[in-house]
Amino acid sequence: MTIPQTLHNKEIVIGVTGSIAAVEIVKFIHGLRRKGAAVQVVMSDAASKIVHENALTYATGRPTITKLSGNVEHVAFCGDEGTADLLVIAPCTANTIGKIANGIDDTPVTTFATTALGSEMPVIIVPAMHHSMYRHPAVIKNINQLKEWGVTVIDPKIEEGKAKVLGTDEITLYCERAVLGNPLKRRRVLITSGSCREPVDDVRILTTRSSGKMGRELALQAFRLGADVTVVHHDKFSCVKNVFADSAQEMHDQVISILENAGTDIYISAAAISDFAPIQVKGKIVSGKSYTIELDPLPKLIDEVITKYKPITVAFKLGWKTAIKAQEFFNKGITMVVTNTPDVMGSDGGEFVLLTTDNNTTISGSKEVVAATIWNVLIEKIGGYK
Repeated sequence: MTIPQTLHNKEIVIGVTGSIAAVEIVKFIHGLRRKGAAVQVVMSDAASKIVHENALTYATGRPTITKLSGNVEHVAFCGDEGTADLLVIAPCTANTIGKIANGIDDTPVTTFATTALGSEMPVIIVPAMHHSMYRHPAVIKNINQLKEWGVTVIDPKIEEGKAKVLGTDEITLYCERAVLGNPLKRRRVLITSGSCREPVDDVRILTTRSSGKMGRELALQAFRLGADVTVVHHDKFSCVKNVFADSAQEMHDQVISILENAGTDIYISAAAISDFAPIQVKGKIVSGKSYTIELDPLPKLIDEVITKYKPITVAFKLGWKTAIKAQEFFNKGITMVVTNTPDVMGSDGGEFVLLTTDNNTTISGSKEVVAATIWNVLIEKIGGYK
């Protein structure tokens, strides 16, 4: 399926410094360009000893900047009237972090950084170094200084004694978040996602075909748009807070706990929460014989959420599209109902209908495209950050 061009008409400057992680930068460039971005690379002399400028020129389709000239490239891209929308320094060494935090300009990358900070354009730093260096008090102090200035610092993953950069997809998400206007800024978003698994015996479970793909795309799109996102499920998504829940009861308890302790502004019930729970048998049901499983109906979590906590709520409903039935949900206080047919469960996309009190919108495509549309319609209805 077509990749949404979330970075169309956006120009991103990537500053590359002398970390071995620079060998991965071509993948990052390709990831940004697939999203529609124009990419310009500026690199330090130390970086050029790790990855050749020609490789980066080939990846971007633009000459790589290795030194500043009378064309004042740093001002042309990152100055007050500069053409760039974002500066990303990836990978960023401890040395470069220290220079930026103390206003030192002795490489093309640090001069770009000083110019970008002075013009108040968005800046993202992606640290990469040995873990012992990352723990150095001066490095910690310098990172905190950058954060105080509004720089986004993407925390590395700690593996094998090293502070390693995150993957291309994760860094791209932060780039999208930096340039998409933050219409969900300061909004707390709570999403339930995927299937629930109810134990039949000590071995078997009762579940649904839900894969959690829609919940994932809704969560990542909310992150792109600036929200503080929490997902309750039995999976793990990047860039959001993941809260584990396996059964319907666990999902209920986790959601209510979050609402009681942290609250939420927007609740999206994208999970296929179990309607029934089997009466669990201890041990393992003997195979080879007929066996009757007794099912107990479970209460509707969404009803408790909207009655007691009253957040802006989006409900998913399977198998029907009529506005008459949707009205029952609107009467309860639900803002949007999203419907789909069973064949969409577990797939990468399909047809969905978005129902609000104002109108109905039919959308077909990948779940990433559908999730973006859901958020666009919802933001238009409730208003974005001001």
